[in-house]
Amino acid sequence: MKDVNGVELTIFIVFFAVVTAVGFAAARWRRGQTIMHLDEWGLGGRSFGTFITWFLLGGDLYSAYTFVAVPSAVFAGGAMGFWAVPYGAIAYPIVFLIGPRLWSVAHRHGYVTAADFVRGRYGSRSLGLAIALTGILAMMPYIALQLVGIQAVLTVMGVSGSGWAKDLPLFIAFALLAAYTYTSGLRAPALISFVKDALIYMVIIVAIVYIPTKLGGWDGIFDKSAAALAKPSQATGKPAGSLFTNDMTHWAYGTLALGSSLALFIYPHSVTGALAAGRRDVIRRNAALLPAYSLLLGLLALLGYMALAHPGVVAAVKHAGNPQLAVPELFDQVFPDWFAGVAFAAIGVGALVPAAIMSIAASNLFTRNVYTSYIRPDASPEEETRVSQLVSLLVKLGALVFVLGFDKSLAINLQLLGGIWVVQTFPAIGIGLYTRWLDRWGLLAGWAAGMAYGTYTAYDQSSATQSHFGSPLADIPFVGHTGYIALTAFVLNMVVAVVVTLVVRALKVPAGQDETSADDYTADAGDRLAAPEDPAGELTGSSA
Repeated sequence: MKDVNGVELTIFIVFFAVVTAVGFAAARWRRGQTIMHLDEWGLGGRSFGTFITWFLLGGDLYSAYTFVAVPSAVFAGGAMGFWAVPYGAIAYPIVFLIGPRLWSVAHRHGYVTAADFVRGRYGSRSLGLAIALTGILAMMPYIALQLVGIQAVLTVMGVSGSGWAKDLPLFIAFALLAAYTYTSGLRAPALISFVKDALIYMVIIVAIVYIPTKLGGWDGIFDKSAAALAKPSQATGKPAGSLFTNDMTHWAYGTLALGSSLALFIYPHSVTGALAAGRRDVIRRNAALLPAYSLLLGLLALLGYMALAHPGVVAAVKHAGNPQLAVPELFDQVFPDWFAGVAFAAIGVGALVPAAIMSIAASNLFTRNVYTSYIRPDASPEEETRVSQLVSLLVKLGALVFVLGFDKSLAINLQLLGGIWVVQTFPAIGIGLYTRWLDRWGLLAGWAAGMAYGTYTAYDQSSATQSHFGSPLADIPFVGHTGYIALTAFVLNMVVAVVVTLVVRALKVPAGQDETSADDYTADAGDRLAAPEDPAGELTGSSA
């Protein structure tokens, strides 16, 4: 059993204490007349500028799991792990096209979630509910995986034991997270994201400069990595990967990047961060500025090769049987103890920011599109906020129970499903921001087809270590190549949506009332309607 490293743990705890104090102080930061309104608690008063939004979205999209998972993918498979780098380059032009329009229509009508927009755009509570439930389901394993990042750090620092003692630090971390999120809402992760991003930038820059000097330079790193990847795997008998993609992996690499780019901005936590902006041009500027994080992601991925080039790290990961430990082990074995503590704090704090935003996003979806739409249509703003606060606690508790009660591979498998599921909401959200040609019933049928195909196909994939959910990749029907399941499901989704739309048009089925207008999609601050539309859709007469 590994002894606890007192220096690393002390620095880790100090940073956690600072972040906790910042989280509670955020309740009084830029506060409006009352926190008991979803615009305030759930969207930070819809007042964040370019600088704050950049940190908030960066802290939201690039989480502790990203810090751990991207290098571990490179560690395990080589160049294929770099697909996460180009997907950002593809995603931000999409953000530039749909982000400002979503912000404008949401600001104009007081929408808090993307599902609010879908309900209002298509006059369909059912379609709004489908989008909301998809978002909630996708968020749960994503929140749980932030815990995986913290657990990896605690394991490497030597924090162990049995029973409750082993998991006590995790309980304390998420109890504090739950407390300051409950009191401060979105302002807490917005303020903490400054600390989180500063730490992560500092750690990665130091790692890129310092670690190669300990491993014989970049030539040595790439030579040792290539040799390690070329060794046959004990499980498959084939090489684990290579430093370059090949003809067999080009389709997989490209579809992973493209499919993930469609999902990036329509994840509920991304939408929450964007709708908190105070002006339309804040979103446009951030679409241009956020690719700086993609550069960071490229440097982060290189840590996987550094871990492969370090024999001690390879041995430790092999002994643990967990590639997720590659980066924490690298930091522990290469950095001085005090800076390893700083690096571990960066990963830990990197879990708190997205976990807070994700729990807020999931609770907003439940409150607006389940509770208010179906249970309490006349709920007051204060009641909505109170429900969201309670649901955010339950979401975090569920994520904690999930990680402690089930095998971690289940959370990773469900996060894989989450990515597949979220892409199926793109037609209703992304395309709906430009045209209403697709009928609500077509969109609902397409969503159902994409969800069913994506879920079943993912379940049917096996690997050397598991019989189900073994890979996000599968054969693309009629193409003869392997590709990302989410993108194949998305194509099926679109085909079904178009066919059903043509059928219902031919049958002259009512299309549902659109409560938005053309100028709503270019509205800016100050153009909000005097009173938000009925959140339950009762005034539109919709019942689809």
